[in-house]
Amino acid sequence: MSHTQSDQEVSMLRNEVEMLMRERDALLRVSGAAAVFVAELDSASLAAETLQAAEILAESLNGLSEDTLSEALEAVRAHIDAVVQ
Repeated sequence: MSHTQSDQEVSMLRNEVEMLMRERDALLRVSGAAAVFVAELDSASLAAETLQAAEILAESLNGLSEDTLSEALEAVRAHIDAVVQ
């Protein structure tokens, strides 16, 4: 394998890892926002179909590891704090 080919492969892998990290950050923000949304819902006032969707979302969030959920909440905390103030 030539040095140039190796450099290209490293560059491609670096680009892929960077893309995956951006995607992970986006998914953490979505998960964090969803967790806050579910926590703020008044389940008694939801229509049956909406309640079912909220329960599915809550179950999905509960399936996340504690560390991931913590990171997700941290990813949206600054935005939520700014909106609340």
